[in-house]
Amino acid sequence: MPERKILKNKVFLYLTEFFAGMSVMAVELGASRLLAPYFSSSQIVWTIIIGTIMIAMALGNIYGGRKADKDPNPDKLYVRVLIAALWIALIPVVGKYLIIGISALFVFAVNRGFLIIAGFVSCMVIFVFPLFLLGTVTPSLVKYIMQDLTDNGRIVGKLNAANTIGSIIGTFVPTFISIPAVGTSITFLIFGGILLALAVIYFISAGLPFKKIKKVPVSIAIFLLCCFFGHSASFAFWERDLSYEGESIYNYLQVREDDRQVIFSTNVLFGVQSVYRKEKSLTGMYYDYAMASPYMCGVYEKEEPLDVLILGMGTGTFATQCTRYFGEMNIEGVEIDEDITKLAREYFELPETVPVYTYDGRAYLSAADRKYDVIMVDAYQDITIPFQMASAEFFTEVREHLNDGGVMIVNMNMRGEGEGNINQYLSDTISSVFSAVYTIDVPYTTNRELFASNAPDIMERMERNLKKEEDPALHEMMLQVEDGLRRYEAGNYRMTDDKAPVELLSMRAIDAIIKEEVDYYKKIYREEGLQGLIDRLF
Repeated sequence: MPERKILKNKVFLYLTEFFAGMSVMAVELGASRLLAPYFSSSQIVWTIIIGTIMIAMALGNIYGGRKADKDPNPDKLYVRVLIAALWIALIPVVGKYLIIGISALFVFAVNRGFLIIAGFVSCMVIFVFPLFLLGTVTPSLVKYIMQDLTDNGRIVGKLNAANTIGSIIGTFVPTFISIPAVGTSITFLIFGGILLALAVIYFISAGLPFKKIKKVPVSIAIFLLCCFFGHSASFAFWERDLSYEGESIYNYLQVREDDRQVIFSTNVLFGVQSVYRKEKSLTGMYYDYAMASPYMCGVYEKEEPLDVLILGMGTGTFATQCTRYFGEMNIEGVEIDEDITKLAREYFELPETVPVYTYDGRAYLSAADRKYDVIMVDAYQDITIPFQMASAEFFTEVREHLNDGGVMIVNMNMRGEGEGNINQYLSDTISSVFSAVYTIDVPYTTNRELFASNAPDIMERMERNLKKEEDPALHEMMLQVEDGLRRYEAGNYRMTDDKAPVELLSMRAIDAIIKEEVDYYKKIYREEGLQGLIDRLF
């Protein structure tokens, strides 16, 4: 092993282990944020990320151990650290384009498991190699730091402790500091820069001739180029007129608007979360359909304003529509992402008089000591369904917080196909808690609205109160909703806190949606060729 003065400083070797562990966790968390706008942040995506990273680290440990025994040259270890640093710095430059390219390839090539296949391949291509290189650090450092066998246990313990402490810090810093403050792209650059600095310090301190360290200025130049081209926080890089694009602790956030409407989305590939019409009219979307619930509660028969709770407030379109068309209501919202609430106030005219509590929906319900006439569950975001808000226990809590004759409305944002689909599971689960369950599909969308109550006469109340509606547009729409509502016949699919396979069920639903969309474009390609496809897309 070549003599390097800096290797006599064990502090530097422990720092190498510390920053390697920190960077691995930072990249893992950055990976989840890089993938989430395209594939969601479901448990399936997290499983893919953790699995591929563990594969990379295991292979790195094996390779690093073999190299340390056969060729214990520390220069080669720090070259690997240098390459890992540059690769991580390149992720914000090319990562988004690779994800879109891989997605475009597999969306046309596979009919099932798109999320798993495209997400797994994206992780393998983008993240495995630099983490494989960082996986070689620990076995190599053991070789360099071990002088004899008398204290090998203590030394290995210290190295592992340094790696673990670095991993802990690398877990908290991106989540609570760097990503909310400067975004995912710059977070990758920060941790790539830390590794680069570590390698540069080694090569300069090692006293090597310039011909052996000429890679250092070249690497610095590449890193600076990455900083210049990769600092953008834009995930929807093809969009040019976004009103807002950013990241919160929980989500990627996007607002775009035109002369007619404002649109909110947390995902650049799937779905729109909110639409606000600037002319203050009906949207024709699920928020309007959900307004059947006040009629079911007898909105025009009650002397007091209705008490309404919205779990998953989002940008507050349902609350805004209710206050606009029904006048005074006591509306409360619960939204776990405070940044979404800020956007709701700024872009979607959510009234300041409507309080919004930054809390998890189920946790808030558990702590609340009041009852409501209407509880809306609108927490199923994109293709991500929180299992704790899809179980029989949760819907039982909702029932216990409803007044006599109260109604729960659930927005199920994906229509499942085939026996045992996601909506069948949800509907059967709700039917095990409520005696009266009605559903309706929202035309031209993938949304299905479910109304549930233990009052047997909610449809009769809707009919009576609808006759008192004076707004002609709302009256006409509610007549369509009334005509489209169907009593749900329950089956035996039921989810509990212990068993709620929402991720796999959601994946099946998104596969069906993707297949339907892809079949449409495949037909255009067959009939009109490549130019016809390009014209339709752009």
